[in-house]
Amino acid sequence: MSILIKGARVIDPANKIDALLDILIEDNKISKVAKNIKAQAENTIDASGKIAAPGIIDMHVHLRQPGREDKETVVTATASAAKGGVTTVLAMPNTNPAMDCAESIELLKGIIKKDAKINVLICGTITKARLGKELSEIAALKKSGAIAISDDGCSVDSDELTLEAFNKAKQSGILTICHSEDKKLSGKGVINLGFNSTRLGLRGISNESEYKRIERDIELAEKAQAPVHIAHVSCRESVEIIAKAKKKGIKVTCETAPHYFSLTEDALLGYDTNMKMNPPLRSKEDLAAIKEGLKDGIIDAIASDHAPHTENEKDIEFERAEFGVIGLETELAVAVTELVHSKILDWGELVERFSVNPARILGIDKGTLSEGKVADIVVISPAEEWQVSKGGLISKSKNCAFLGRTLKGAVDYTICNGKIVYKR
Repeated sequence: MSILIKGARVIDPANKIDALLDILIEDNKISKVAKNIKAQAENTIDASGKIAAPGIIDMHVHLRQPGREDKETVVTATASAAKGGVTTVLAMPNTNPAMDCAESIELLKGIIKKDAKINVLICGTITKARLGKELSEIAALKKSGAIAISDDGCSVDSDELTLEAFNKAKQSGILTICHSEDKKLSGKGVINLGFNSTRLGLRGISNESEYKRIERDIELAEKAQAPVHIAHVSCRESVEIIAKAKKKGIKVTCETAPHYFSLTEDALLGYDTNMKMNPPLRSKEDLAAIKEGLKDGIIDAIASDHAPHTENEKDIEFERAEFGVIGLETELAVAVTELVHSKILDWGELVERFSVNPARILGIDKGTLSEGKVADIVVISPAEEWQVSKGGLISKSKNCAFLGRTLKGAVDYTICNGKIVYKR
């Protein structure tokens, strides 16, 4: 199939390109990026006034399959991702069974091959069944196709086990992604610890439960001389600790999610369980620090932490409701609205956080519009406004923190592996 994208503002930071150009796609690959391409193509996209950029690489997605197909499936998650301009996702391992052995990974690979509309990469577990007791066979996970390991949703409490995991990960050449949370400190908390938790009569989760564990995870990674990626950074102290570690030359990278730079704990005053996530929405000062961290490049990547839950898991008392929100369809527009339109980041920097850096961190050959590369491209109307509604969401679950919000930046086309997988 051949596709010609005409007259787009092409933004490709990896190649230092920000110019009005055409892109020709032939045989799934980008064959030419230039002015006034004259070729005949089966599909021509008029992209005047639009932006063409590398497709989003979302490093943090819960597909829920196998095991919780009532929440989400590979079919619904990847369709939802395509609508949001996402062309590659890293599937987190907290499925049922967990991605802790070669058999589980083979099972998921079969589902992906049959059902996925975009690229799906697999993250294996650090420990068996994510229980923090016994290491998974990390070399076997890598061999069967996992490109990272994480116990996401849980942190490995034992320092010895965590250090051993970093050592094994380094030997196998696989990235460790840490959900940094000290459960002894976060306990049964459900929202950020502070004035609002007292006011609402809800148990609080301190910043300390996150940043103390980040400090430990970085120390152990440094000891093992292994790279570490910190998931869903939410508070000021975490950003400061990561900044210091980077200055020291420690191999640490990190991500945040759109809700941490667009919403504060005040969003919880109406007891809306769609605002309940872990780590929780934090204070105004924390939100400002996250924006600053993105601007300074301390926070490398933006990921959705897409966590679908059924209505009956969310539409209950706040204390009992599940943690987590969906985000594949809204992450780009929230970032455009909150970061680009408010001049925190320019478009090139946004593409770096969404595509270039995730590709580099994961060690995959993506995130650019170089000629000869596989065509994973998103075409965006940057100023187009749209309203988030339950009915408009493709995801099987509707637990979205932005329902009713008007956002800027609409995806017109998502092209994955040279094929149009979404058209507005």
